[in-house]
Amino acid sequence: MKKVLIDLNIILDMLNKRMDHQSAVAIFDFCVKKRIKGYVCSHEITTLSYFLEKQKYSVLKRNKLINKLLNNLSILTAHEQILRRALESDIKDYEDAVIDELALNEKIDFIITRDLKDFKNSNNTICNAREAIEIIETGENLAKENSSV
Repeated sequence: MKKVLIDLNIILDMLNKRMDHQSAVAIFDFCVKKRIKGYVCSHEITTLSYFLEKQKYSVLKRNKLINKLLNNLSILTAHEQILRRALESDIKDYEDAVIDELALNEKIDFIITRDLKDFKNSNNTICNAREAIEIIETGENLAKENSSV
């Protein structure tokens, strides 16, 4: 099963129905159906809460959304060593560097983000939601073909 780290912008695309939100929904659906193992960084959950509050979501609706994410994604938390390695990263945006280091540490197959350019110096495989869907479906089709041989 593929392990993927889902960047906050993909979650926001899904929730706010912005930029190719159908692909973002499909990625989350793959996680719910256990076709992939989805990860999100703990700091992205708190940032998401901030955005939801800013958009005037009620506490009840915010909590329901966050609970749904927590029920279907695994949470990665940065410890000091990750935070220090991110300071040395070729990725200029510190938050993205932390995400990149967490993905390396967890041996994630790829990071799904809309901001591909921000991860151009990544040590991981980076793709957008649409590309991730192709990778996931191609991998499943190859697995089916190999099992029927």
